[in-house]
Amino acid sequence: MNFKSFGLAPPLLKQLDKQGFNEPTPIQLKSIPVILNKKDMIGLSQTGTGKTAAFVLPLISLLYVKEQNKDLRHVKILIISPTRELAQQIGEVTKSYASATNLKSSVLVGGVSILKQFEALKKGADIIIGTPGRIEDHIKKRTIDLRKINFVVLDEADQMLDIGFLPSIKRILNNTPTERQTLLFSATMPEGIKKLISQFMNKAIEISVSNSSKPIEKIRQKVIILDNNSKINALRKILIDRHQARILVFTRTKHGADKIVKILSKDGVFISSIHSNKSQNQREKALSNFKKGSYPVLIATDIAARGIDVKNVEVVINFDLPESPELYIHRIGRTARAGASGDAISFCSEDELKKLKIIEKLIKSNIDAFNYDGTPFINSFSKTNESLSKVFPNKGNKRNKNSNYNQKKVMNKLKLKRKLKKYKK
Repeated sequence: MNFKSFGLAPPLLKQLDKQGFNEPTPIQLKSIPVILNKKDMIGLSQTGTGKTAAFVLPLISLLYVKEQNKDLRHVKILIISPTRELAQQIGEVTKSYASATNLKSSVLVGGVSILKQFEALKKGADIIIGTPGRIEDHIKKRTIDLRKINFVVLDEADQMLDIGFLPSIKRILNNTPTERQTLLFSATMPEGIKKLISQFMNKAIEISVSNSSKPIEKIRQKVIILDNNSKINALRKILIDRHQARILVFTRTKHGADKIVKILSKDGVFISSIHSNKSQNQREKALSNFKKGSYPVLIATDIAARGIDVKNVEVVINFDLPESPELYIHRIGRTARAGASGDAISFCSEDELKKLKIIEKLIKSNIDAFNYDGTPFINSFSKTNESLSKVFPNKGNKRNKNSNYNQKKVMNKLKLKRKLKKYKK
């Protein structure tokens, strides 16, 4: 099966050929025929499976075939995304295909001047990609008109639910025609999404590429059991061992992300952070430096769990375990993309052991666990209290004196490697 067999618009086939895409991914194989048949659809798939092209290609094809000889310039396709980064990413993919069919697309996200968006919208847009908050801003200011919408896409619907965007999404959908084709993509199917489907979708066809609670098989997962005070040294050790790798580190809080950057920058690590307190320009710069490899270590909060689509992320590190087990799947899905393999390393402290248990229950698998010194960790969660006295012998102390890693030595070794790397350049 190739893209030609779907009957996509000729300009799209030429663009796909230019980009070297010949065979569709499993999600594209299942989704494109359903969408071209003008059916509402629910797509359940993991991240990194080619999902964006799975809906962008058939929707642009439908719009091109239907009205290619008309002056469109009314919004016909609306794509709603939970984060700025993901919206920008979808916007880049959409623009590459829309331009081939003389269609115009526009990205509407917060953190940037709304006046520039006003100017772009005055010139007309056939396709809008945006975050719920900024789309509502434009609706209130009457700078976009959704009354002629033909197609709506809700991407990463479960994350939008987690963030609290459900009321906003309902208000946006109520501004669109009831006679529209609606597509919803999600990695998981919580109760709130089911209610959204029953209220706003019509006889939706559900497709699933893989078990959404099962992480990509090519990701090598492991857990390091340690106390909170040892996490920064454990991270240093990994950065030394994998000093040339592109590494994405997730923290629970924005303050925690900035703290890690401050500490490791002093060690000579080329590192930056991305979270909601950063301006859009700062976020774009950090992501660009990470993509180019000039800053190969990026610290992020869960705002980036699904919004980062960077090739060759070799290692994902959970500095803190996520608040919900589903986020674990989305975080580690930043590696092993497009058929590659990767490593996911999670740090787990005493107060996170319950979270680890819930994650393992969700993915229906036990993750290989190791003590801080690298020896296998043997733990029965039914005997948690008994085992903790061995794992955390210095609970309450500010520093673990029995740590196998001497902080000063680790710092000096890391600085030396960075200097040698810079000298070789």
